[in-house]
Amino acid sequence: MLRALTLVLSFLIALPLSAAEISVPSGSGLLANAIAGATSGDVLTLEAGLHAGPVIIDLPLTLTGPPEAIIDGMGQGTVITIDASDVVIKGLTITGSGLDSKNLDAGIKILKKADRALIEGNRLLGNLHGVDVHGGHDAVVRENTIEGTQTPRMNDRGNGIYVWNSPGTVVEGNSVRWGRDGIFSNASRKGTYRNNLFRDLRFAVHYMYTNDSEVSGNVSIGNHLGFAIMFSNNVILQDNLSLSDISHGMMLNYANNADVSGNLVRGGANRCTFIYNAHKNLIYNNRFEGCNIGIHFTAGSERNILTGNAFLGNRTQVKYVGTRDIEWSFEGRGNYWSDHSSFDLNGDGIADSAFRPNDLMDHLLWSQPAVALLTGAPAVQLIRWAQSSFPATLPGGVVDSAPLMVAPTITVLPQYTAMEADAASRRNESDFDDFDVNDLATH
Repeated sequence: MLRALTLVLSFLIALPLSAAEISVPSGSGLLANAIAGATSGDVLTLEAGLHAGPVIIDLPLTLTGPPEAIIDGMGQGTVITIDASDVVIKGLTITGSGLDSKNLDAGIKILKKADRALIEGNRLLGNLHGVDVHGGHDAVVRENTIEGTQTPRMNDRGNGIYVWNSPGTVVEGNSVRWGRDGIFSNASRKGTYRNNLFRDLRFAVHYMYTNDSEVSGNVSIGNHLGFAIMFSNNVILQDNLSLSDISHGMMLNYANNADVSGNLVRGGANRCTFIYNAHKNLIYNNRFEGCNIGIHFTAGSERNILTGNAFLGNRTQVKYVGTRDIEWSFEGRGNYWSDHSSFDLNGDGIADSAFRPNDLMDHLLWSQPAVALLTGAPAVQLIRWAQSSFPATLPGGVVDSAPLMVAPTITVLPQYTAMEADAASRRNESDFDDFDVNDLATH
């Protein structure tokens, strides 16, 4: 009997106390004291006003409150550091991180083994990095408004959301503006980044060594580069919009086995898409419109499939310098080309003649830019006519044997069209002054 009673008492003692809901008034040190006195599972509801940080959460807690509840780091390091699993931060305004890039100062930092954090519905304003998911697994960063710094140079600012070695991270429904990159995912895997809005940044989404993951339904407006997938394998890049981005809409750089589909790039980027040393990618049903170059394909990229895409009104539809033909149709279905005049006599949706987007003069222009001075000369026009009439004289390059007669359409919501027009109206030559897309050493 005594032994049984002892076991029952031991069991009761081991049970956690019921979670408490604790109201935390504003003021210096009160939030830190509330966290220190809390037990696992407690809900700390912050009252409106200023709550002094920085603070460290080292047990499972929920911090919540109205947007008028402001946690201010006073310029000292990271405002909220999460060092425990199952922490929730919801509905608050978080500001005032330090600006030390070496220590990755942030509004919220999720440390290694701090798994399953939920960061939802917050405003993170003026921090170096907004949210730094730094080793914690299965974090969810959802429906936050993140506005970074606008100084110093763009490459020296912090990221809206930085994901490092944090498998299973989900980033969805956030609005990110200013700072450096909207999402920078580095050395991670199995992440899902969807339905976010990115404005006035260097890269909207920047991947380095991030495998087996998804980037879908995102909107990039007025950034220097939309979606940069670098040194990453098995990425789904699907149904994203790049509107009035400046340098590139999409980039695959040493990226292999990607599924790139349903994306729209339009609005005057230098390159709609840049494919550099990227292999075995499936690129289909995208729309590349109004860029200086529709797609720049280079550096030995091999065994890629391009089908069902639309190339509309780009100054140069394709830039490919090579000595052999590359077929850009798959199983009898090619791409739509706005500058391909052809017929479809049998009505099957496939043009009756093949299309080559480039000729010998294009190759000369790319290798010898001074030739551009002769573009309108009669001799140049004669060469172009001869090559169109006698295809055997054409150099190697892209060949589409089954061009489409109708371009795929991708809908853009009116609010994004308005943002696109605003970004285009603010663009000027100085946009390139503090940005170099080829400077891949700065992340």
